[in-house]
Amino acid sequence: MIYTGAHHIGTARSVHRFEEETFVSLGAKDLKKVGLKVTLPRMKILNLLTEQADSHLSAEDVYKCLLESGEEIGLATVYRVLTQFEAAGLVKRHHFEGPQSVFELDEGTHHDHLVCANCGEIVEFYDETIEERQRAISRELGFELQEHSMILYAECRRPNCPKRPAGTS
Repeated sequence: MIYTGAHHIGTARSVHRFEEETFVSLGAKDLKKVGLKVTLPRMKILNLLTEQADSHLSAEDVYKCLLESGEEIGLATVYRVLTQFEAAGLVKRHHFEGPQSVFELDEGTHHDHLVCANCGEIVEFYDETIEERQRAISRELGFELQEHSMILYAECRRPNCPKRPAGTS
């Protein structure tokens, strides 16, 4: 069975919308649990990542979203907070094609990524057959698999792909 799509963290961060107060108290609890002081920039960035849990955002994307919503948080602060979140295990950093890292909430569950080489669309998926085959190959070669990251690069077949080469279907 193949699962595709975005995951969300726990029940507190499902696709349901909560009152801002609920987000703030849940976010504050999450920050405290990993040993981070609750500050306004951290809360704003955590809330943004929670609201966009199905996205992979660069630091610049986070910064632009904050600016568009009227927040005055500097780009250097965004980088610093994302690095702190990564060290605390709240987000994962990925280095797909291109010069920028992207971040996603660390949901505590494993998934792999499929990245369009043309438009950059990122699709998350999980396939138990692939996972078991990777464990079997590791055993056959005398290893015990601890963790892995699989990124597949392909060309999406979406007719509306903005970077599809002319004349292809």
